[in-house]
Amino acid sequence: MSRIGRMPIAIPAGVTVSVADGNVVTVKGSKGTLERTFVPELTIEVKDNEVIVTRPNDQKREKSLHGLTRTLIHNMVVGVSEGFTKTLEVNGVGYRAAKQGSKLTLNLGYSHPIEMEDPEGIETKVDGNKIIVSGISKEKVGQYAAEIREKRKPEPYKGKGIKYDYEVIRRKVGKTGK
Repeated sequence: MSRIGRMPIAIPAGVTVSVADGNVVTVKGSKGTLERTFVPELTIEVKDNEVIVTRPNDQKREKSLHGLTRTLIHNMVVGVSEGFTKTLEVNGVGYRAAKQGSKLTLNLGYSHPIEMEDPEGIETKVDGNKIIVSGISKEKVGQYAAEIREKRKPEPYKGKGIKYDYEVIRRKVGKTGK
């Protein structure tokens, strides 16, 4: 059995989980509502304030989807109750981030500023050289943070660019002149 797939998901106070026909799981909480359709092979049931995911047999496909399904439902529950955040740092001389309404404007050494519109359900804040991406969907928060980072990845010689706050840039020694 999958160790992760076997674990029940505790439903915190203020969160409701409902499973409709076709394994459509809806999770409602104080921060919002998330809905996702899962494969019909697995059984998802809500019992005694817990969500339990079971699989019918030990075929490779069902085994691989068991833990994944449990983790996705767990992320939905955590998202609607607490939310997810990712923090990015902008490093470099003249590199700036600014927020105007729902638009994030990045000056990253290109000839033009880069403007990014916040996706639905995602909110960004700029605090000095930090960009904080937050929302209820872990998948969307991570994707949008990755898209922001992609605009100017950190380089190993001077460490300039956009990096995650926990990321460590391995520095290289530049070339030496004679």
